[in-house]
Amino acid sequence: MQEIETSTIIRRPRITLRISSKHLSFAAVDNTMETQVAYEPFTAKSGISTAANMREAFRTTSLLNRDYQRAQVMLDTRVLMIPVEEFDESTKEALYRHSFPDSDNDTVIQSIVPDLNSVAVFGINKDLKMVIEDHFPDVRYTPVVQPVWSYMHNRSFTGSNRKLYGYFHDDKLDIFSFDKNRFKFCNSYDTNRANDAVYFLLYVWNQLNLDAEKDELCIAGEISGREQILEMLKKYIRQAYFINPAGEFNRAPITQIKGITLDLITLFLKGK
Repeated sequence: MQEIETSTIIRRPRITLRISSKHLSFAAVDNTMETQVAYEPFTAKSGISTAANMREAFRTTSLLNRDYQRAQVMLDTRVLMIPVEEFDESTKEALYRHSFPDSDNDTVIQSIVPDLNSVAVFGINKDLKMVIEDHFPDVRYTPVVQPVWSYMHNRSFTGSNRKLYGYFHDDKLDIFSFDKNRFKFCNSYDTNRANDAVYFLLYVWNQLNLDAEKDELCIAGEISGREQILEMLKKYIRQAYFINPAGEFNRAPITQIKGITLDLITLFLKGK
């Protein structure tokens, strides 16, 4: 398994930029390193825009000053999911702005999620997009959570029990579930509180009419108060557990990088 994961990393020539309002990080294949991936975090300064932080990162981070021509940008942004058969590029902007009325300063773009027959429509701040594209002639954009969707979708086929997933990142909780090759549920909640997270997870669990004895609730990511959350969940759901990246990916070297997020791990090991 680990040899397959290694070969996947070797075939990825782009530098990856992970961008949220509070944190930026950059990653690229580097086979001279034990972890096989060079990873460089950048703490965003409060009080200035993400675009301004990105300009500062281009001046000060070593990875961004290597001679990369291609970039993959993973954005922590609001996403509108549309079934692929209903997607019309000519109407995507109107639908997105109707769903998120305060998005006037964003350019609306999309990313196909082929395994799930869906299109993720999302926004990127116009100034931020300009800063990135001033430095890279070839840029590909995806939502931060897209590699996790794809990995968990494949994972959902193991065993016969239905599964609900909760992914914690950037003071958010993304909750999703699958039915064969489609989303059965997909939504995002702003929260960094254990009680709120448990409420959202149990609410969706009940909405989907999942079985408290047989079905599974899997949580992953940057979880504050993980043990407390699991303790509360297990009062109601027998099979609630945390997905540990090192165990999940057979201790692949990338999982040993301090601070690296699950979405980056799944991107490099499994692709989007």
